[in-house]
Amino acid sequence: MDIGTFHGIWTIVLFVSFIGIVIWAFSKRRKARFEEAANLVFADEQEAPEKEQGVTKK
Repeated sequence: MDIGTFHGIWTIVLFVSFIGIVIWAFSKRRKARFEEAANLVFADEQEAPEKEQGVTKK
């Protein structure tokens, strides 16, 4: 087994890993979880206008 064969096998392993990650990331089962995680940035956005106007919650 020479270095060219090793590089070829390593390339195939990395390519298969890449395809696996892409399939995992774009699978329909994960879509809801990823959308929820993407919207976490805006989770506290509803509270901000009330604080700016000086309105207190009771």
